[in-house]
Formats: sequence, structure tokens, C-alpha cells
Amino acid sequence: MSAPALVLLASGSTDPGVAQVTHCMRKGLKAMRPGLDIHVAFLDHCPPSGPQVISQLVRAGVEEVVLVPLDICRAFGVDARVESVLSTIRSAHPGLQVIASKPIGPEANLLNLVDRQLREALHRSRATELDALVLATDSCDDVRSSAILARRARQWSVHHKLPCVVADGTAGVASAVRTLRAQGRRHIAVGAWHLTADDVFADQARVARALGVEAVSEPFGDSAELLDLALSRYVVAAMELITFDDEETAPVEASPERHLSVVGA
Repeated sequence: MSAPALVLLASGSTDPGVAQVTHCMRKGLKAMRPGLDIHVAFLDHCPPSGPQVISQLVRAGVEEVVLVPLDICRAFGVDARVESVLSTIRSAHPGLQVIASKPIGPEANLLNLVDRQLREALHRSRATELDALVLATDSCDDVRSSAILARRARQWSVHHKLPCVVADGTAGVASAVRTLRAQGRRHIAVGAWHLTADDVFADQARVARALGVEAVSEPFGDSAELLDLALSRYVVAAMELITFDDEETAPVEASPERHLSVVGA
């Protein structure tokens, strides 16, 4: 039995460079698992859409698909756009086994990636002093996920022994930097909790630099950490598609009833 197809499901962009990150992730995963059927689909702004990719897979005879949402802020469930894509696919292809995995989410090990990216940014800007951090993220409408992002900021703060403020959206970055300035912090760096250099990241970086921060790290891109997490999400979801043959699940037949007989002397 062949493994389910893997479809990386990402937010799209009119900027080809942003969309290209997801295609690079596909290439990276293909190098890790050459035998897997791996595809890319976008939720908005650029082709191909989820339903378009699934229609092609169904025509090719694929029977099982796992969608992996590349959302690094949401820890629980999937957002409304992913639910809508799933609903459309299931309506169009009732015989297809399709499931969405848990999103990538705000995993703790991604802090190592933020650190690495920020060190490179600080080196490029020749910063020699740092007394505060901002963790810049996209907005998330899930309260529990936002709480986990706040926990990641606290962990980052404890690790570096520096105050750290979470900032979601452009206004959030400006507010975070001004709050830290009011506390007497003058050498602030911004760590980006972003997959790509999309419009939200670009606006946050522009505002942060205008406010005089020391450095802004680059987004995660097609890093090894993200590839590992995407593959892990796929594997767990694919297990849920496994069904057992009737032979394996059929009840064991009862042994024929045995009767005792008396043998005369």
C-alpha cells in the first residue's frame, strides 16, 4: 500500500518570492523522503489552490491525502480557511480519504531557529550591545495559541536573561518597542516568528527599523527545523487514515463444540 500524498498548505502571496519558500520546502522534503508524493497548495492570492491540487491527484489515482498547514502561530485545530478547503474537497471527491494534520504551530525548538537568525542579523548590523528583545509574530485568533506564543517569549527571555515582549501585527511591534524604551532599554532586537517575508513581516520590520532597533531577524524560510516538523505532522496524520482489512479485523471463529461420550467397560 502506498503512503498518502502530502500537500503543504500555505498562505499565498502576490510576491513570487514569498510563495517560492513553500516550493523550496517541498524540494527539501522530497530530498528527505524521495518516495513520498509531495505537493504545494495555497490558501489565497496565488495558484495552485487546494482543490486544484487535489483534483489533479484524484485524476492520477491517488486515494489518500494529508494536508499539512504551514501555520507556525496556531497550535490547536486549523483556521477557517483550511476548514473551507477541506469541506470543498470532501464535497467534490466523496471517495477520497483526506485529512488535515495539526499545524506546525509555535514549537519550542523553533526558538533555536529564531536565535540563529537573530545572531546573523546582529552580526550584519555590527551590533555590540543588547538589552531587550521583541518576538514579532503574525496575529492569531486562537487564545490558547497566543498564550503559547507568550510562553515562548518568556522562555526566550529567561534563556538570554533579557526582557522580551511579544508583538503581533505592525501596531504591536511599535507598542512593544516603545514599552521597552519607556523602561530604559535602548538596545532592542526583534526576532521574527514568521515563515516568509510576507506583507506582515515587511511592515513589522519597517516599523521596527524606523524606531531604531539594533536588528530584525529574517523569517524561518525552508529551514531544516520546519521540514522536520512538517514531516512529523504528516506522519501522525497519516496514521489516522490507516484502516485494517476485513481479514485482520474479523472475529475469531469459535471452535466446534466438543461432546463427551461414555465408553463402556
